[in-house]
Order: sequence, then C-alpha cells, then structure tokens
Amino acid sequence: MLCVFILFLDACRSSVGDSHKEVADMRVSSAAFQEGGAIPEEFTCDGADVSPPLRIENAPTGTKSLALTVEDPDAPSGTFVHWVVWNLSSGTRDLPKGQAGGVAGRNDFGRKGYGGPCPPSGQHRYFFKAYAVDTMLALSSDSGKKELEKALKGHILAEARLMGIYQR
Repeated sequence: MLCVFILFLDACRSSVGDSHKEVADMRVSSAAFQEGGAIPEEFTCDGADVSPPLRIENAPTGTKSLALTVEDPDAPSGTFVHWVVWNLSSGTRDLPKGQAGGVAGRNDFGRKGYGGPCPPSGQHRYFFKAYAVDTMLALSSDSGKKELEKALKGHILAEARLMGIYQR
C-alpha cells in the first residue's frame, strides 16, 4: 500500500511540475563560428570590425524586447565590453553581419556600436549574450553595460550565450 501511495505522489508531482511555468530554451548562434570556435578575422579589429551574423531562437512568451552584450573576460584590466545593444524587436531572429537594430550603447572602446575582438596578446574568449526582456528599456543611448544591467534587473525572462575565441 505504501508503494502505491509513493507512486501516486510521484505521478502527481510530474504532472504538475512545469505546467505552470514555461521553461525557455533560448539560444544564440552564429553562421560565422561555432560555440567555442575561432571568430573569423573579418569580425575583429584586424578585419572589417563588423558584428558577426547572429541568430536568436526560442525567446519565451512575454518577451517584449531583446538585448545583447559582448564581453571579453580575459582582458588584462578585467572584463572588457565590446558591444551593448537593447530594445531589439521581440520578433528579431536573425541579425545580419554588421547590423543589429535596437539601440547601441557605449562599449569600452568609448564609442557606440560594435567593437570587435582585439586582444593585446594571447587567446581571449568572447561571450555573446542575448537576453529576452519583458519590457522596452528606457535608457539613454550614451548608456553602457552598467546602466543596461541595472535596467535589466528583474526584467530578464531568459538568456543565452555563445562563446568564441580569437588570437592575433
């Protein structure tokens, strides 16, 4: 009898489990490089210095906008921000090479928009992070990553990342 009761409880738990909460399987990828692969020179300071094509999939229901960041945690002075973008349309799936849309904020190069990998020495990792956001963000276009992080607090529905490497 005890075994039947335990089986009943287990069945109830699995039938209720995730039914009240959507589990997001959001992904970000690029046709230019694979997860953990080398970022082609075209998308770096040694090439055309344009953003790579990106694909964002499976943003959860309730997404009102998307945001992106690109960071290099291996920079000598600490994490270096290469790109900050917010208020991309929630319907955005493909970002063509060199284009993003939305609002481009200030990167750590001191300019707005994308600044490609440009490591002073050695191999560095670059994290492309996509965020599904439950609102449009009210930020000045002079904002950077710190302001974006503050505005995102409590509004991220899901996030995904893609890591590429580059060495000069």
